Amino acid sequence: MNENSGDDDHGWFEGVGRGDLDAARNAIESGSAEAPADWPERAVGTGFAEDEDDYYEALHEATVYATREEVRERELSDDKQLIHSIRAMADCERTANELAERVAEWGGSRHGESGSGVEYARELAERAPENRGDEALQSLAERTVGLADEADELRTFIERTAPAVAPNLSALAGPVLAARLISLAGGLEPLAKQPSGTVQVLGAEDALFAHLKGNAPSPKHGIIFTHEYVSGTRREERGSAARALAGKLSIAARVDHYSGERKPELDAELDERIERIRSRGGDAE
Repeated sequence: MNENSGDDDHGWFEGVGRGDLDAARNAIESGSAEAPADWPERAVGTGFAEDEDDYYEALHEATVYATREEVRERELSDDKQLIHSIRAMADCERTANELAERVAEWGGSRHGESGSGVEYARELAERAPENRGDEALQSLAERTVGLADEADELRTFIERTAPAVAPNLSALAGPVLAARLISLAGGLEPLAKQPSGTVQVLGAEDALFAHLKGNAPSPKHGIIFTHEYVSGTRREERGSAARALAGKLSIAARVDHYSGERKPELDAELDERIERIRSRGGDAE
């Protein structure tokens, strides 16, 4: 909101033509005023609005438009697309595995053989059906394989996209884990604003809530357990490894969000920290 002393000052819509929603959005998001004023009265006095109700109708239209455009732009942002893809990949993997179990049970009952997983479904999908029962089983197997292949394609997309969205986070965590952390946090910006202790337990919310209720010990790690620096460290040292990893991931997320500059020194610092933790066989804080 610009405030001038001229007669053509009418609040949020100073210099904005009626119906120009993009200009109105810009005025709402970047405008300011040195002091309060009777903006509806000024708008009516300059002929921008017919009366006070008309002014507020224009203001409502502009603010709704600004909000809608902000939501649209956020949904189209790279980290949001990464969130959609990692969640879709997880859905495809979970559904494919569940269907693969059903295919294995069905196939075993029809063919008297033992098989499991997507690979067995792929084998059944490639067989020539002998009757309608085989055709139905084959159809389910094909759909199972299709979902598994879709998950693989999404993984490839994530591995290509994550380093562009969060180069440092992807280098330290790997593209898929980086995408999962961004998804769990709700975006790169929210992740960048979280303390390392929160990053450490992302994905372990159920265990954390149980701990807060006094029903379980505090979780030492969440999804970052899948990182080799945690899962590949001796059990008694995993807490230290998880803290070290979470600390560097937090820094990486902040660098990615606020500057986007690649900092290879973060990789070296993490490698050195984990090596020290593992070699000393204890907490290297």
